[in-house]
Amino acid sequence: MDVEEVKAFTDRCSQCAAVSWGLTDEGKYYCTSCHNVTDYRVSLCSPGCPGTHSVDQAGLKLRNPSASASQVLGLKTCATTAQLDIQFLKRSEEVVSTAVIPNTKINSISRGLRQKSKLEKGCDWYVCEGFQCILYHQAEALETLGVSPELKNEVLHSFWKRYLQKSKQAYCKNPVRTSRRKAKVLEDSLQSSDWGSDLELLSDTTCPLESGAELQSDPQTPKPFPVTKGSPKSASVCSGSVDGVEYSEWKEKGLVKMTVPRTLALCYLSLLWQRETITLSDLLRFVEEDRIPYINAFKLFPEEMKVYGRDKGIFAVESWPNYEDIYKNMIEVAIFLDLPRFPDITEDCYLHPNTLCMKYLLEVNLPDEMHTLTCQVVKLTGIGEVDFLTFDPIAKMKRTVKYDVQAVAVIVVVLKLLFLLDDKLEWSYSDLAEAYNSKHREDTPQFDFRKWYQVMKKTFDEKRQKWEEARARETWYAWKTKRPLYRSHIDKSVAYKRREMVENLQKQFSALVGSAAAAEKQAPSSFQFNWTEEGTDSPCFHGHSLQGLLKTKGQSLITKNSLYWFSTQKFCKSYCKHVTTYEESNFSLSYQFILNIFSFLLRIKTSALHEEVSLLEKKLFEKKYNESKKSSRPKKVRRH
Repeated sequence: MDVEEVKAFTDRCSQCAAVSWGLTDEGKYYCTSCHNVTDYRVSLCSPGCPGTHSVDQAGLKLRNPSASASQVLGLKTCATTAQLDIQFLKRSEEVVSTAVIPNTKINSISRGLRQKSKLEKGCDWYVCEGFQCILYHQAEALETLGVSPELKNEVLHSFWKRYLQKSKQAYCKNPVRTSRRKAKVLEDSLQSSDWGSDLELLSDTTCPLESGAELQSDPQTPKPFPVTKGSPKSASVCSGSVDGVEYSEWKEKGLVKMTVPRTLALCYLSLLWQRETITLSDLLRFVEEDRIPYINAFKLFPEEMKVYGRDKGIFAVESWPNYEDIYKNMIEVAIFLDLPRFPDITEDCYLHPNTLCMKYLLEVNLPDEMHTLTCQVVKLTGIGEVDFLTFDPIAKMKRTVKYDVQAVAVIVVVLKLLFLLDDKLEWSYSDLAEAYNSKHREDTPQFDFRKWYQVMKKTFDEKRQKWEEARARETWYAWKTKRPLYRSHIDKSVAYKRREMVENLQKQFSALVGSAAAAEKQAPSSFQFNWTEEGTDSPCFHGHSLQGLLKTKGQSLITKNSLYWFSTQKFCKSYCKHVTTYEESNFSLSYQFILNIFSFLLRIKTSALHEEVSLLEKKLFEKKYNESKKSSRPKKVRRH
């Protein structure tokens, strides 16, 4: 059959809405884009044909053989009255004049080739443009939380440009770019549309993060991504982005590929450079509260950026961010970017341990007087020095500091200095404080560890339960988006139908259980607990005194408790992945409770906090630790 007859059939495919048809051996039309076969057949008869004809299956040429020859050769005959073979042809003749048939939808194949809009078909876009869009919205969210606008306009902008240059995706003479789509169906589709021109990488219309920047590119043809053997030339049809397939298979030694978790790492590097009042644990908590885009961040893409196929593995995140993972990604990205020494962390900075210790003392409702002891521990261990705190990725001896975890570890060490936390001494001191407070009601109350434990346990259990319930609800709804992901255009209709079914079921179940309306989102805060002076349910211990726990020695105050036990007696070898081991059964209940509270506040593992406490103890009691480390069993040592 001639090509003109195939082009005459201009109906859109029911699966992918493309207009690119071919013919099967049976004479049916099939879509060359998604290989969907329609029920329409090619008609070999012209309207008003008086006789019978047959088609040669091999050559699809119209001939007029005899009836017997048709039967012998297996040729298919068709009469002018056969409805099946001319079904699609009659559709063009059903409506000749619509003037006498009001409100009638015209379904005529003679309407010509209708062009698809940009929103329906989408535009060409690159993976790095998708990450750029995510970074832009994350920076906007941080600015909403009170971060200086310089973070987005200067710091993060410079880091992102540096990453594109280091990864050779832009801002270089010969950027690594993917080969253009070579599938015939896409070429035909582009030729028949008005949006076929290639989008410039990191154009201003895609995302305003790169506005005002000029790309330096080689006038020659950009080289494609390294593609593994066996990858088809038209692999880009398996993703909405131009380079989705190539990017997922891109492997190069020393390359740090951008991922959604690494966008958070890049944001934290920017916060650290600016010395903002947001720690890594705060950043991850804001992500959990949906104040910073992370889960389903691709829903923020413009409608023209279609996401499907391999894009799902690149932009879809199926777990909440982990503190250790984001921290490691932050270090990897900083080394890959070859960033210089960061601005100094001085004593007046928010990230200094003295400032963070005061913040977490207020958070867990401990006395303000403990801040004096925490400052002494910071001074004795040397963790408050500028060179120790400042991040320097290019230094030979790279030193990285988990500022929030380190500050919490200082507080744990001070609590062990005061109460020993062996499930005995803290309760003895509590009896003395309770007796003193009952006799001296008008004086400043002494800190009662037992009363504090009871208040904190009740508040902590309630807070944790609410968090777990909210986490379960968010886990159910967060990954469900109105813009579902699908593997290819063939699965698009199925994905949207499944999403519609899920929404209907959710509405039905919500009506059955009578779920209450969602509570209003509270304003963002650096504190998770709220302690007030009024009320007996949550009394405030900030103003309580440590008089019963200290004694005078010369001109200084020291703790009455002279014993201390090490959290770790034996460290692992240097080639081991972890430094210490933590088993709850080996430690007191008071120590476990303290670790559980702080690990919940920072959204970290309890073992990670225990490791930081052990390293801090090693610095504080270096001499006595070296004397007692040979013993494998925990041993109490005298400090003075």
